[in-house]
Amino acid sequence: MTCSLHPGDPLVVLENVHLTLGSAAGPVNILRGVSLAISTGETVSLVGPSGSGKSTVMMVMGGLERPSAGRVRLDGHDLGALNEDALARLRRVHIGIVFQAFHLIPTMTALENVALPLELGGRRDAFSAAARGLAEVGLGHRMTHYPGQLSGGEQQRVAIARAFIAGPKLLLADEPTGNLDAATGRLVIDCLFEHQARHGTTLLLITHDASVAERCERQIHLLDGRIIEDRHTAPSRIAAARRAL
Repeated sequence: MTCSLHPGDPLVVLENVHLTLGSAAGPVNILRGVSLAISTGETVSLVGPSGSGKSTVMMVMGGLERPSAGRVRLDGHDLGALNEDALARLRRVHIGIVFQAFHLIPTMTALENVALPLELGGRRDAFSAAARGLAEVGLGHRMTHYPGQLSGGEQQRVAIARAFIAGPKLLLADEPTGNLDAATGRLVIDCLFEHQARHGTTLLLITHDASVAERCERQIHLLDGRIIEDRHTAPSRIAAARRAL
């Protein structure tokens, strides 16, 4: 079911992954043989037009969608060999996710939202750890506020704190600034990259913003369910992109 991950091995590997879904008009090929490997600590942007398969790649990588064919490995685990309960446990321990729409629980305070993953994992220090996590994203003064009492940027920073709270090896971010204005989006992206650097987390970021994509060490372009380009960003361009934001 699992294999040992050795130093230098990729954290995430997709091998010839296909995903085909049925529709009234017949089968629809969402992914068409996607293969890639992402190293521990690497920052990767996934770019391409709407419908190119970006979010599906992320869902497959996070064990939220099972491919029709091919193999997905995360931290030495073959996701295809795991049942739904095992996949949920793996996500809770190894994966953090930040969505465009925040996905905070409206009836819980910011503190309760961030503490929830740790509570589910049985951590006794869930609330003290969540308080530290909120302080790290500049929201130590908003812990008792509910999502409806927070701005969009504040809600996304709560979501970032929640995503990082359990120390995941992989952080998946799907258009994290898509619902924010430009100025707020820059603050949120700065927060995301600061946390990634602090924790050494592997980051896969979906974005339509070229300047955000260039903050990543590597850019993968998708079109019609296939990778059409996989290139590393020059350090000078990364630095320029970070200064520009």
